[in-house]
Amino acid sequence: MTTSSPEAVKKLLENMQTDLRSLSMECKKKFPPVKEAAESGIVKIKTIAARNTDILAALKENSSEVVQPFLMGCGTKEPKITQLCLAAIQRLMSHEVVSEAAAGSIITMLWQLMENGLEELKLLQTVLVLLTTNTVVHDQVLSKAIVLCFRLHFTKDNITNNTAAATVRQVVTVVFERMVAEDERYKGIVEQPPAVQGNSNRRSISTLRPSAKDAYMLFQDLCQLVNADAPYWLVGMTEMTRTFGLELLESVLNDFPGVFLQHQEFSFLLKERVCPLVIKLFSPNIKFRQGMAAPSPAPVEKPYFPICMRLLRVVTVLIKHFYSLLVTECEIFLSLLVKFLDGEKPQWLRAVAVESIHRLCVQPHLLRSFCQSYDMKPHSTKVFRDIVNALGSFVQSLFIVPSVGNQAAANAPPGGSGSGGQAASQSGPGAAGAGGGLTTQAAFEYRGTWIPLMTVSVQGSAKATYLEMLDKVEPPSIPEGYAMSVAFSALLDLVRGITALIERELASEEEAAATRGTSNPGPGQGPPDDPQSQEPGAQLVWEEMVSACWCGLLAALSLLLDASTDETATENILKAELTMASLCGRLGLVTPRDAFITAICKASLPPHYALTILSSSATNLSNKTYSIQGQSVQIISPSSESHQQVVAVGQPLTAQPQGTVVLTAKNIQCMRTLLNLAHCHGAVLGTSWQLVLATLQHLVWILGLKPGSGGALKPSRAVEGPSTVLTTAVMTDLPVISNILSRLFESSQYLDDVSLHHLINALCSLSLEAMEMAYGNNKEPSLFAVAKLLETGLVNMDRIEILWRPLTGHLLEVCQHPNSRMREWGAEAVTALIKAGLAYKHDPPLSQNQRLQLLLLNPLKELSNVLHADIRQKQLESVLQILQSQGDSLGPGWPLVLGVIGAIRNDQGESLIRTAFQCLQLVVTDFLPTMPCTCLQIVVDVAGSFGLQNQELNISLTSIGLLWNISDYFYQRGEQIEQELNREEAVLEKQAREKGVALNRPFHPAPPFDCLWLCLYAKLGELCVDPRPAVRKSAGQTLFSTISAHGTLLQPATWHTVVWKVLFVLLDCVRKSSTTADKEKIESGGNILIHHSRDTAEKQWAETWVLSLAGVARIFNTRRYLLQSLGDFFKAWEVLLDHIQSAALSKNNEVSLAALKSFQEILQITTPARDAEKSPDALTAMGVPALTDPIPASGPGRPLPLTLPRSDSVAERLARYEGLEPLQVDELEDSALWWSAWNTWYRTGTECTRPPAAGDKPAFVPSQPFLTALVQIFPALYQHVKAGFSMDDLRKLGVILQGAVSVPISSDASPFILPSYTEAVLTGLQEAVLTALDVLQKAICVGPENMQVMYPAIFDQLLLFVEFSCKPPQFGKLETKHVANAKYSQIQLFAPAEWVALNYVPFAERSLEVVVDLYQKTACHKAVINESVLQNIIKTLRVPLGLKYACPSESTWKLAVSSLLKVLSVGLPVARQHASSGKFDAMWPELANAFEDFLFPKSSPPDNLSIQEFQKNESIDVEVVQLISTEILPFANFIPKEFVGMIMTMLNKGSIHSQSSSFTEAELEVRMREDFSKVCFETLLQFSFSNKASTPQEGYISRMALSVLLKRSQDVLRRYVEDERLSGRCPLPRQQVTEIIFVLKAISTLMDSLKKTQPENVDGNTWAQVIALYPTLVECITCSSAEVSSALKEALGPFKDFMQPPAAKVLNGES
Repeated sequence: MTTSSPEAVKKLLENMQTDLRSLSMECKKKFPPVKEAAESGIVKIKTIAARNTDILAALKENSSEVVQPFLMGCGTKEPKITQLCLAAIQRLMSHEVVSEAAAGSIITMLWQLMENGLEELKLLQTVLVLLTTNTVVHDQVLSKAIVLCFRLHFTKDNITNNTAAATVRQVVTVVFERMVAEDERYKGIVEQPPAVQGNSNRRSISTLRPSAKDAYMLFQDLCQLVNADAPYWLVGMTEMTRTFGLELLESVLNDFPGVFLQHQEFSFLLKERVCPLVIKLFSPNIKFRQGMAAPSPAPVEKPYFPICMRLLRVVTVLIKHFYSLLVTECEIFLSLLVKFLDGEKPQWLRAVAVESIHRLCVQPHLLRSFCQSYDMKPHSTKVFRDIVNALGSFVQSLFIVPSVGNQAAANAPPGGSGSGGQAASQSGPGAAGAGGGLTTQAAFEYRGTWIPLMTVSVQGSAKATYLEMLDKVEPPSIPEGYAMSVAFSALLDLVRGITALIERELASEEEAAATRGTSNPGPGQGPPDDPQSQEPGAQLVWEEMVSACWCGLLAALSLLLDASTDETATENILKAELTMASLCGRLGLVTPRDAFITAICKASLPPHYALTILSSSATNLSNKTYSIQGQSVQIISPSSESHQQVVAVGQPLTAQPQGTVVLTAKNIQCMRTLLNLAHCHGAVLGTSWQLVLATLQHLVWILGLKPGSGGALKPSRAVEGPSTVLTTAVMTDLPVISNILSRLFESSQYLDDVSLHHLINALCSLSLEAMEMAYGNNKEPSLFAVAKLLETGLVNMDRIEILWRPLTGHLLEVCQHPNSRMREWGAEAVTALIKAGLAYKHDPPLSQNQRLQLLLLNPLKELSNVLHADIRQKQLESVLQILQSQGDSLGPGWPLVLGVIGAIRNDQGESLIRTAFQCLQLVVTDFLPTMPCTCLQIVVDVAGSFGLQNQELNISLTSIGLLWNISDYFYQRGEQIEQELNREEAVLEKQAREKGVALNRPFHPAPPFDCLWLCLYAKLGELCVDPRPAVRKSAGQTLFSTISAHGTLLQPATWHTVVWKVLFVLLDCVRKSSTTADKEKIESGGNILIHHSRDTAEKQWAETWVLSLAGVARIFNTRRYLLQSLGDFFKAWEVLLDHIQSAALSKNNEVSLAALKSFQEILQITTPARDAEKSPDALTAMGVPALTDPIPASGPGRPLPLTLPRSDSVAERLARYEGLEPLQVDELEDSALWWSAWNTWYRTGTECTRPPAAGDKPAFVPSQPFLTALVQIFPALYQHVKAGFSMDDLRKLGVILQGAVSVPISSDASPFILPSYTEAVLTGLQEAVLTALDVLQKAICVGPENMQVMYPAIFDQLLLFVEFSCKPPQFGKLETKHVANAKYSQIQLFAPAEWVALNYVPFAERSLEVVVDLYQKTACHKAVINESVLQNIIKTLRVPLGLKYACPSESTWKLAVSSLLKVLSVGLPVARQHASSGKFDAMWPELANAFEDFLFPKSSPPDNLSIQEFQKNESIDVEVVQLISTEILPFANFIPKEFVGMIMTMLNKGSIHSQSSSFTEAELEVRMREDFSKVCFETLLQFSFSNKASTPQEGYISRMALSVLLKRSQDVLRRYVEDERLSGRCPLPRQQVTEIIFVLKAISTLMDSLKKTQPENVDGNTWAQVIALYPTLVECITCSSAEVSSALKEALGPFKDFMQPPAAKVLNGES
């Protein structure tokens, strides 16, 4: 219920009446006037109540009267009455019904009571109610009321004093509150205040409103009182204390700052009165120095704690509220505060000063304003900086051992007196440390000084202890460590406050910037278009604040950190340093940021740890000392003897091995802070990443953490040996630390790009240092940086592009490091990153982001340049893994990957090449279909390079197999590949045109698909000339197989390139290598045996030559039509023939023989012109694809397209290869080809059969198989050239055949030439020669007339061969051993000779048979007759016939005889026929000689000839004579006379042939050739008696011969009889006996002949001679020899036929 409500008013009236009644009752006896006044008062009140509606207003109007009775009541001084009255007065006041006048009366009455010392508490209460309930008391009245309260404050009664003091405080407050309310009321009205007049009238300021004036007067007098001057307004003050005055001043200033700031009059008071007062009062504190010498000239007032403390409170308030008004004064105050921290001031003074400063430190806004108002103004003291520095300096000074007594001044330390604190701290005696050792209490300890740490206030509030001791008069004793603890809190609060403030503002500004959507024009500088913005930009203020305070903070914090022995304190310090570092980072203040980080880093490492990066950044700090008004602060270097728990001992990470270092728990704690800093504030670290990471690296090293997979560090049992010792405490921490380390780098994914780059750069430079350190020693290197680069890369895959180049660039350098462990990790990192990069799901995916994919793969390629095998191994293993995991999606990355696989060199080890090859195998087996077709050529190149490497033969061979697989793949996917390549080609051509350059790719004009094939062929071609025989062989087989299997896919034009650029180039190389190959024997190494046919390089090359030539020949054979359409086929054919010729003439049997095989192969081609009638299918069946031409063919083929586009598809081409008719090749060109072949054959034959020059040791004699093959080629070749084959060519052929047959055989080879039959046979070569002649002869036979002239030449050739039977040919001057008729078993016999001429006899004999055969067919041919072939035959046969038994082989003369007989049986009739022409004239004498030589040989039969044999031979002789008698003699008239005469002489000779003297008795009978003689006789006789003798002369010759024969017989008989008689008993010599027996036989033969002959043919004279023999015969009967007797008997027998009675007739011619 309010005081103005009707109920309240009614109650008031009732109460008042009651009060008045009570008063009248009390005063009835003693004080009647009072009683009356009371009663009239009751009436008055009733009247007012009755008359007025607004009772309260009426009461107030009449308040003087209403109050009067109560005032009189108080005047009685009766306590009971007084109390009653005061209560009533208070009730009136509380209802605000007291007027100004009444109030004045009341105050006067109260004053009297006060002076009488009555009811003091009630008085105070009344005053208070009066002043607080309304504002009627003003000016003098008010001052009187205030003075009244002051007077009561100084009574003897304690309670009164205290109550009065409280009342005074409240009253003072009320006065000011009134003023504030008054200002509120007049707020809207703007008055023009007159200028402030000087200081003339202190009593009244006319410009102020009433309440303001009261306040002004009151405040002014308070200042007067404190200054011990008389007050102007508070008249009647009798007593006052400074302490109370200061407290009142402080409360006014603290509670009503607005009054002073808004009213100039009040501001003036502050400046003119308060500040000088404070400064004056401070002076004893300033001048006083502890431990001063006592007798000083002027006694210095000693500092007085209560005043000093209150002054500091006032100063704190002044600074807090009025720094903007009192710029200079606040500067002074602040510097005073700083001064009070001086070590020479009393402890309590320092303590309160620190508390004051703490109060400032918890108000960041205030500090900010200081910074703006002082530090940022030109020529102004850097107040803010000084405060911080002072705190820092204070903290440092506490660690300096306080000197005892007065010695400090006297013993100025050697650092120079000017630097008191700092010098002493550096060289402090360190003696009086309080309590060493480990205590459980939190404390700081530094160089022997131990300072406990207490909790002084809650964080962020400056709850002072000593500033609140308003009741203490004597200075309190300060506990040890209190000042330090306050200073510590102040520092922490300062940091907290500033950073919180700035970060809040930063955040809101960033938010604002974000909502504006535009970034600020400059952080915190406000909109630039605002000219009124005089205040410096927020950013500048923040920067100034940080730059002002960081040095001091750092100095203090790093010292405290070093000295701290308490984990929580350490944590707080670290937190402060971290916060500052982060803030500096956010503001871009690099130096302070790095300084704080350096401090944390140093604290993490063992003391005095040599880490260059830290010392360098610390030196530029520690060399500065910060001067704070004559004191200096220096960043103190950490002390080493801190009593910390050691948790780890490890090796320092240095290039030179050193001792061990220890890590304490605090080091680990700092390390965690460092990790925290990097983790949470990585974005602002920038270049200080270097510091952070370097430190972490060293710590990790000391703790023995080593990188594991993915770069995470794991605790490993120290590789370095036992020097790393970890306590269990730290062991449990390690996994946590390693986890945080990993998380730290994982969090790099939240950094912005710039920060990420800083991180990468820092890691790279760390790594460079580690690399430097690892040079030249085998110490375990630090892999921290490399491992972390890997981790960072892995977590930032989503934006890998921006850091890829620096990251991999550096890691590639690491890969080249000589230290293997370092390298290994570099490679591990690079490959892991590449694999991860390829596996990562990028957006857009790699398949659409070609550039990124190539970027990722590029380092893989770069690794190929590293020479270390372990790196290449790693690289290739990762390629293998990439292929296995991402092979399908490599796309444009294929060239790079293939490049890596193919980057093999011969100086790399086998294992590398093997790994690379595995990759290639994987590519070829699995990935050919997935890669772009343009990469196929690279695959071919790479496979080729594996073939060419010489480390591992098996790989070379396998890679050739891969090339075959690749070619198969090309074949199967031909169409797709071709389409894709054509598309690609079109694009490239377009680009090339735009650039105006020619398209550059191998084999360019050919279509791209063909180029692919050409590359494959070319690569195989290269492998065909590899130094290793196995590789050459394999490559050759593959090349030719793939050309033959897949060549159909090529465009016809491309074949031109294949022939000239691949095949002929290959042949050239092989020919060159073969001819220059080494003939040295290769020793078979190890367990490999080399066959003797391959034991020199030359022999191995020979094999290659063979293969290549055969392959090329086969292609020419199978692709003939195709190649022939290309235009320069003739030229190619010539080149091929040239190769065949040079191979055939090479001095190597294997090559030469193979060359001929190839020659044979290319001759087997059927000439299309001859085969037009053959069906096309027959051709295709032969494996010759028939090539179509746009000429419509006549056969059953389909209608052909009239034009063939150049780049027709594979499918079309294949279709065309099937079964269309062969084209009609131009015959002229064709024959040119064959004649070219004939010339080659001729050259080859001439060269190889030319005998060596005299005296030369033959370098090389062609082998039999070679010659055989050579000769065997002729028949095939002849088929093609027979049309133009001339006599001249025949002669050439003859020379070659002759030469070939003359070539002897090496004795080693002969066993292989002859089969193992027991009969002698022809060698293959001899067979071939005869076959060749046979072919010719047959061709002549069916050929035209003009060819027949060749017969005689063929006879000549054959007859030459026949001569070999007796006279084997010579091969130059070569020593040969002739084996006429070798059987296999005899070969051993002639082994000693080097060369053997083998088996010419069978050859000659076979030739002879051919001659006979041929002659029988051709005897009547003109040419044969004209060329006297028969004579030549006879002439040739004469030799063996004449030699007879002397022939090398018996069969020869026998064959010769039978041949002669056969030839003559055909030839003689022809000869007789042509007798008249004289063409045969020369033949007859030749024939006669032949008979003569044969029948009467110069050689005698061998002794071992058996009788049967002899008889056989005799029968041959008989046959010859019979031929003469049947074929020659009957036709004597057609035959030249001389010839007949010769025959007769010969028969004559045979008929009386004398026996040989060597026969035994027993054989005699047989050996006499009786049958032969007999036949001769008979023939002779028959001829003699023939009536056909053309001329008498002939008959005469035969008669003469007969008579000679008979006469001779007579002589022999006679002589025998004579000798027989003389010899008596002795037998006659065997010879003579034989002779007589022969004669007797001859006689009996003659008798037989005579008997057979027609009587008219026998001459009478002959008869006479025969009969005359008879007596002589009879005389022989007496002989003793039985043999003779039997012969005689035979001879005598026939005479019976003559025993007739004599006729009477006389014989003709006899008279």
